Order: sequence, then structure tokens, then C-alpha cells
Amino acid sequence: MMNSRMNRRTFLGTTAVAAALAACANNPSKEHVESNAPLYRISLAEWSLHRTLFKKDITNLDFPLVARRDYGIDAVEYVNAFFKDKASDTAYLADLRSRAEGEGVKSLLIMIDGEGDLGAPDESARVHAVAQHTRWLEAAKALGCHSIRVNANSRGSREEQERLLADGFAKLMLNATALEMNVIVENHGGLSSDGDFLAGVMRRVGHPRFGTLPDFGNFNIAKDVEYDRYLGVSELMPFAKAVSAKSYDFDAQGNETRIDYLRMLRIVTASYHGHVGIEYEGDRLSEPEGIRATKTLLERVRTQLSS
Repeated sequence: MMNSRMNRRTFLGTTAVAAALAACANNPSKEHVESNAPLYRISLAEWSLHRTLFKKDITNLDFPLVARRDYGIDAVEYVNAFFKDKASDTAYLADLRSRAEGEGVKSLLIMIDGEGDLGAPDESARVHAVAQHTRWLEAAKALGCHSIRVNANSRGSREEQERLLADGFAKLMLNATALEMNVIVENHGGLSSDGDFLAGVMRRVGHPRFGTLPDFGNFNIAKDVEYDRYLGVSELMPFAKAVSAKSYDFDAQGNETRIDYLRMLRIVTASYHGHVGIEYEGDRLSEPEGIRATKTLLERVRTQLSS
């Protein structure tokens, strides 16, 4: 009888550990809880170097090396625009992964643009968009990423857009689940920048591998109409699997001039301890200066919050 009880305890303990590990794999925000890591880690979004990349001063293959060697950052977020024709190029993807891992750099996600509207009113267009995005799910898996970031583009009334997006996302999640990958949505203009609306889409789809990528800066719903960024991030954080620290400019004390980082990161770290990605988008400072200023600010705020 004692052996039977002990075996059952062992089985239940093993099952609980397995469940916890599965939950952690689906939700990168649990890294801190599981590993005693810092309050959050810092990653680099490739868009921070978009001018440099478009000028071809560096290539996408160089990006992980630049992140580590120039900025001391060991995790990256790719943008598909910089390797648009490589989604199915297995040799290219293997080379990119090898370069990243050779530098000790973790590939987190690919931001996907220009592959069709997942909330298109026409069903055939939605199905096509799902197929196009599935190619990038496969590419992200090949790179060792946990997610792809997609956009919530649709048309129609608020209610109609929510229905169409939920349908497109649900279709994409069938493929994401088969690949053991996550799909995350960024507030990126239009109704997607309405935190209440996007949270409603999350609840409607209701999939554990479907989440958000709250961006500190993208809250323009329409021309001259801006959603409250702090409210928006609060509404999106319960579903977050990544976070984007948008920055534009800095004052003499090193604070971001449009966004209160201390206030914002208090909201973030109340429920999230994964990577926070630098996404510098300013034009007064150079891209290297903007990246370094954002990293310094994120490190300073992390110290403040940790203490």
C-alpha cells in the first residue's frame, strides 16, 4: 500500500512538472518565475535598424551578430521585410540560426507584414492570408523562435471586424498548434490600437498559444485619435507573450520624451517577466545611439523596480 501511494505521488508530481513546463513553453513571460532571472530580459527588434538594413549597410544575416557584438544583447526579434523571399529557404534559415546560436543569441520571433489580411471580409482572402502566414510559422520554428507577430487588419463595423479577425486567427491557430508555435498580435494602428477591442478578439479566439505583443507607442486609432497608451497596455498584458519598448527620443536625463517608462514597466511587470524588445523609431538620434539610449533606460528602470 505504501509503495502504491508513493508511486501515485511520484506520478502526480511528474505530471504537475510536465504541465508547468508546457505552460512555460507556451508563455515566454514565465521565464523569470521558473529560472530566477532578472525582472525582465532585454531583446532587440530588427526594426530599430531599419534604415541601416534598407541601405544594405548590414543584412538580415548580420543582425544577430550586430545585436551581440555592438549592443551586448543576446535575444532578437526579426522582421520579415528584411528576408521576404526566404520564408521557405531552408538553407538560408539554417545559416541564420547557426549564426545566431554561434553568438549565443536567442531568436524570439518574426514580425510579419505584407502577407494578407487575416480579417479580410472575403473568406478566400482570409484563407490565402492564413496560408501565407503559415509559411512564416514554419520559418520561425526553423529559427528556434517561439512566435510570429501578426497584424489585426480588417474592414467593416467594430463587431464585424471582431468576427472576421476571430475567424482568420482561429484558422491560423490550427496550423500554429500543429507546429507548437505561438501567434501574437501587436497593436499596430486602426482598431488594433484600441486595447478593449483587441482584448475582445483575444477572448473570442480563446487559444493558449494566441496572445498579444503590447507596443508602448502604437496607439493611433485614426488621424488625431490616440488611445490611452497606459490603459491599452494594461488591457493587453493579460494575453502578452512579448512586449515592445517603443522609443522615439530622450531628454537630458535619459528619459523617453513621449512615454513614462517607469509607469509603463510597472504595468508590464505586474504580470510579465519575459523579454522586453527595444524598438527605436526616432530620427534625432542615430539608430545606434537610440538603441543604446533605450537599453540604458530599460536597465535603469529594471533596477528601480527590482529594488
